[in-house]
Amino acid sequence: MTTTTHVTDLYPTRGATEVATPRQDPVVWGSPDTPGPVSATDLQALDRDGFLAIDQLIGPDEVAVYQRELERLVNDPEIRADERSIVEPKSKEIRSVFEVHRISEVFANLVRDERVVGRARQILGSDVYVHQSRINVKPGFGASGFYWHSDFETWHAEDGLPNMRTISVSIALTENHDTNGGLMIMPGSHKTFLGCAGETPKDNYKKSLQMQDAGTPSDEALTKMASEYGIKLFTGKAGSATWFDCNCMHGSGDNITPFPRSNVFIVFNSVENAAVEPFAAPVRRPEFIGARDFTPVRCTI
Repeated sequence: MTTTTHVTDLYPTRGATEVATPRQDPVVWGSPDTPGPVSATDLQALDRDGFLAIDQLIGPDEVAVYQRELERLVNDPEIRADERSIVEPKSKEIRSVFEVHRISEVFANLVRDERVVGRARQILGSDVYVHQSRINVKPGFGASGFYWHSDFETWHAEDGLPNMRTISVSIALTENHDTNGGLMIMPGSHKTFLGCAGETPKDNYKKSLQMQDAGTPSDEALTKMASEYGIKLFTGKAGSATWFDCNCMHGSGDNITPFPRSNVFIVFNSVENAAVEPFAAPVRRPEFIGARDFTPVRCTI
């Protein structure tokens, strides 16, 4: 006999109209008194703003190792032919390589590093697994950006994550200038969930990984949110990192400078928030985009 567990949809989206829903979940799930690499002050800032910037998460020698591995991956014909590699629509250069912690032992070691997974555990208050990982490559002279969106809106609608118990980290592998398509976040926007209008097409991921469409807020909603919250642009040296909540409204512009911008992006989800069936999509996305292996990450360093 098969039983089906009913999960209440706390965050309706992909309906006839946009719907704003107050956040129903904590931002910081761990106790402020629990020891960990994140200070109590930084946890308070994360709760308030939805993000936490770190000037140097990894050192220059480590950056060089990850830069070499990124170059190896994007220049490997087998990786390029893999469905986990996404190419730019115009230049046909690699834009992202997903599930990079399974493709590369070098990046797998980064995921297991206590400086990385330890922060995720502390913030989410539990063991964690990798919901998604990828390297993002933004070469100079025309690499396209990522339009404004909340990651949780997609992960909820298309991957089936029930609650906002997910944290992302973007680790810079090249310098992030204020001109080369850096990450932008609306501080405080994580406290409101914006359910987007419009149904999810089948196999939407094939298009959305190159250019977001379904799950994109309206200009009116973005204008209102930007007026209320403002926009923070993140800059920093290679090795710096930005942790940000799954529901932050964020995006990045095109890179038309000569200076590349590359990063490794890791999404940690609580093992107590394992994915169920999609809340607003006809089928699940592939596992290399939204994991169904909920094995906790174990530290090696």
